[in-house]
Amino acid sequence: MEKYGKPSLKVNKGDIIKIQDIEVKQINLKPQDIPLDIIYEDKDIIVVNKPKGLVVHPANGNPDGTLVNAIMNICKTSLSGIGGELRPGIVHRLDKDTSGLIMVAKNDVAHIDLSEQIKNHEVKKIYLALVRGIVKENQATINMPIARSIKDRKKMAVSKDGKNAITHFKVIERFNEYTLLELQIETGRTHQIRVHMSYIGYPVVGDMVYSNGKNPFGVKGQMLHSYMLSFRHPMTKEILKLQAPLPKYFEDVLNKLKNTPAI
Repeated sequence: MEKYGKPSLKVNKGDIIKIQDIEVKQINLKPQDIPLDIIYEDKDIIVVNKPKGLVVHPANGNPDGTLVNAIMNICKTSLSGIGGELRPGIVHRLDKDTSGLIMVAKNDVAHIDLSEQIKNHEVKKIYLALVRGIVKENQATINMPIARSIKDRKKMAVSKDGKNAITHFKVIERFNEYTLLELQIETGRTHQIRVHMSYIGYPVVGDMVYSNGKNPFGVKGQMLHSYMLSFRHPMTKEILKLQAPLPKYFEDVLNKLKNTPAI
């Protein structure tokens, strides 16, 4: 019987092992005229308010139409090459359906400095999220390790064998059946906020992966917005504190909820 094996699969005497090459599609990066909301830009860095639905960098499923393609159109000079050919200038990521601030390095020196700041937890990242359920605690810290799910390799999950993951949150406003939270992450694990909030029973509204995705607002994709970034400029050493307003659809949902306050 033929079957696909995981890296951890133990082989037995007599087993026949076949190695199949996976064809990697070639992706040619090219500048594309995609409108972007630029929050800050100078000769070393650019900070963009990424809209929901925009993928950060090209991959096999998204060969173009990404943030990188748009940035290349804006930055006529070369971007940092540390992230590799498909991720020029990309210092950190946001999920496709997470909106908000993301910083990009225009040169290698800026990239290295910003990466070190992230590694040393010197970059302050604050998000706003609308979650399902009324959160009782006014503020709390979630300290639960995260690893790739053993049930679904496309998902992440809380696991004792995972990497350290810390999320702080505080309640901004409670509504009927929903809560608006401000969240600060100390670590940058994949899907961290979405995994943590779902695990404690308050999934992000619209999240199609870590909740049932249903909501009465017709929102597609998680209501999660990176609204504040604070970091030290890699060259001038000035502390920059940048903010991005909530997307209109997010504001519209909150306005609807304000008319139905929590009981």
